[in-house]
Amino acid sequence: MIPYGSIPEAEAALGRNLSLAECVWFKYSATKSDYLLYCHNIVFLLVIFSLVPIPLVFLELKRVPFLDPFKIQPKVRLSFDDIFRCYKDVMRMFFLVVGPLQLISYPSIKLIGIRAGLPLPSGWEIFSQLLVYFLLEDYTNYWIHRFLHNQWGYDNIHRVHHEYAAPVGFAAPYAHWAEILILGIPSFLGPAIAPGHIITFWLWIALRQIEAIDTHSGYDFPWSITKYIPFYGGAEYHDYHHYVGRQSQSNFASVFTYCDYIYGTDKGYRYQKKILQKLKEDLANGDEQKGGSYKTQDLKSD
Repeated sequence: MIPYGSIPEAEAALGRNLSLAECVWFKYSATKSDYLLYCHNIVFLLVIFSLVPIPLVFLELKRVPFLDPFKIQPKVRLSFDDIFRCYKDVMRMFFLVVGPLQLISYPSIKLIGIRAGLPLPSGWEIFSQLLVYFLLEDYTNYWIHRFLHNQWGYDNIHRVHHEYAAPVGFAAPYAHWAEILILGIPSFLGPAIAPGHIITFWLWIALRQIEAIDTHSGYDFPWSITKYIPFYGGAEYHDYHHYVGRQSQSNFASVFTYCDYIYGTDKGYRYQKKILQKLKEDLANGDEQKGGSYKTQDLKSD
């Protein structure tokens, strides 16, 4: 809770005028406990899990013609019942595991030093901390995910997440309860090493889940802003991992591609890309040759 009774008192303590954002934050948070602010995560996650995948579900059910070419596995089409079952299971895990975990983990948040008061972090501070969080989570998630693909880990835990060989947005948090708990460790590691403001923590939780929904979308849109993020994997990259399924020893990374490249676990994916590219070139060359032969026949007939 902010230890100031009014904005003038806060400005006197800080020795400067509050920014507009800080005034808004003061009015919103001054009467709320740090615990209540931390529990906002539950609402954010519920909204993200429930609403962000809806446009992707619409595309899966309706198959808009001009967007169909961007469907990664076009032959697979999930029904409404399949998607709704996935959402129900996600909500069951949310209320049984994710929500309670958020409620009881507050002492650890206080222990590592995440603050909720003034001053607010600068834009550069937020960006640099989020970058650290994503990099640390990606690296540790890579090794946990790779472990979950051994026989015991896959058969007992990770197979649940792979029930969707052609994932859709709701399948991003669809997993065994043990996997949800285990993967909470990489998500918490960044804030534990570089603790910041509660707003930065909110953004981290929200952006990480939105990113997971994007990589499980089943669509690879060329205009996506993620195309401009260096080493970002994206939907096509992770979709290959689901497509191969149990035998997959490729594309373990959750966000970026550098771990798979360094440790050689993207060879299957790169080989498939090379084969598909060669097929496209062969088809294009074949069409050109056919077009040329048709023109020659037309000239002869003239």
